[in-house]
Amino acid sequence: MLKNFNGRPSLATVLKASTVAGIAAAVLATGVPLEITRSYAEAVKVQAPAVPSFANVVDAVSPAVVSVRVENRVNPVSDNNNDGFSFDFNGRGFDDLPDDHPLKRFFKQFGQDPNDQQGHQRRFGQNGPNGGPNGPGGKGRLRPVAQGSGFFISEDGYIVTNNHVVSDGQAFVAVMKDGTELDAKLIGKDPRTDLAVLKVDGKGKKFTYVNWADDNNVRVGDWVVAVGNPFGLGGTVTAGIVSARGRDIGSGPYDDYLQVDAAVNRGNSGGPTFNLSGEVVGINTAIFSPSGGSVGIAFAIPASTAKDVVADLMKDGQVSRGWLGVQIQPVTKDIAESIGLSEPSGALVVAPQAGSPGDKAGMKAGDVVTALNGETIKDARDLSRRIGAMQPGSKVELSVWRAGKAQPLTVELGTLPVDQKDASADDNSQPQQPEAPASEKALADLGLTVGPSDDGKGLAITAIDPDSDAADKGIKEGEKITSVNNQEVSSPDEVVKVLNQAKKDGRTRALFQIQSSEGSRFVALPINGQG
Repeated sequence: MLKNFNGRPSLATVLKASTVAGIAAAVLATGVPLEITRSYAEAVKVQAPAVPSFANVVDAVSPAVVSVRVENRVNPVSDNNNDGFSFDFNGRGFDDLPDDHPLKRFFKQFGQDPNDQQGHQRRFGQNGPNGGPNGPGGKGRLRPVAQGSGFFISEDGYIVTNNHVVSDGQAFVAVMKDGTELDAKLIGKDPRTDLAVLKVDGKGKKFTYVNWADDNNVRVGDWVVAVGNPFGLGGTVTAGIVSARGRDIGSGPYDDYLQVDAAVNRGNSGGPTFNLSGEVVGINTAIFSPSGGSVGIAFAIPASTAKDVVADLMKDGQVSRGWLGVQIQPVTKDIAESIGLSEPSGALVVAPQAGSPGDKAGMKAGDVVTALNGETIKDARDLSRRIGAMQPGSKVELSVWRAGKAQPLTVELGTLPVDQKDASADDNSQPQQPEAPASEKALADLGLTVGPSDDGKGLAITAIDPDSDAADKGIKEGEKITSVNNQEVSSPDEVVKVLNQAKKDGRTRALFQIQSSEGSRFVALPINGQG
């Protein structure tokens, strides 16, 4: 029977503890020597709370994850070196060198034996060492220039990765979990979503592949497992949770990332993030890191986005997107107030492109798209994503806010040209502080000095008060006012007339359309001081 030590509770108190932490706390209270406590802890085999293990998931999905090695052509060293030393990267002249010669060791370490013709086809391309683009007079040999991750999405060898992983490559190698290296062909890539598809020839082999998860079942706080090739360390597994959804990191109009806190580093790009069912919830594509390494903030393309894009790439090698052909920007609180919208939502049309589907349907600068096929548009980026996800030729019903009321418009979408820049969903102009003095002319209360424009349309901005709201909104000297509250203006009197009417209508802000060399945009300015 256990006895008390110096009046302290007996070790029975320790044995009643339900966790290892409880034992430790009790030991501190009793003052019992650590070696005694260990023996009793082992004897009772204290039950700790169950900790989730990812081993089963990792065992199931790891064979489907590959490392992606990207190769590009590098010009060979010239045979006419001034230092008198010359050699041929095609391997000629090495036949008589002993096996322990430094040059032979170099080639064996960093490539293939220069006398190995099969190795030539791997290093120098399918045309062999003496012919084709990699032979004499060619454009250089292939060498690794980047590495990333990817995963099989079908049993016949289709691999998903990031566009930025393969974008600079001319040849690709998929390295499997067991070290097998397979030459891969680029099937297609989509810079707008940063996705790409490769294909390997397994010569009849069926590859282990993984499936997409349903985004509707992905919740903030869910466990996730990332598998990839960070820093060239293939087959690396990290775990964490979904930290947030719908992240916009400013990489393009289709930003809708999952944020995860699993450790993701360079080389993880293109690799999958799995749920505990072994389904792909996202493709790792970016990290936020002041240091360059993982700080627990990583971004993954959600499965819902990747699934459709990958299907198009596998089928056609490219993605066809619907196209409105209008420049758009967000609706701020100030802009909403200036045009009578009850809340700052929707996408403000800055300008339709001549001849575009939006232009043909009658969309105008100053329209606010508030709904698409009966579904509310949250913001400009939301409209870009939804239009881009539709097939060219589709007819869509838009609800636009114009002249203080909602109006319907039917638009037949076109095809987004390959070289067409996506409609901007952000006002990218950066506020500057011009050195122009404060104005005493018309519109001085807004900090604007205006004059006639060279073409007689609109008003040229000749000076800005650096302490005004106009300057804070990024309006600059040299730009032009083309309309106020969607009414064209060509004189200060016309501007003041529109502002006075806005005040009579109970509005405190007016919507100015500003034209610059970079395009057109809308800015809402306060008008309380106008008479």
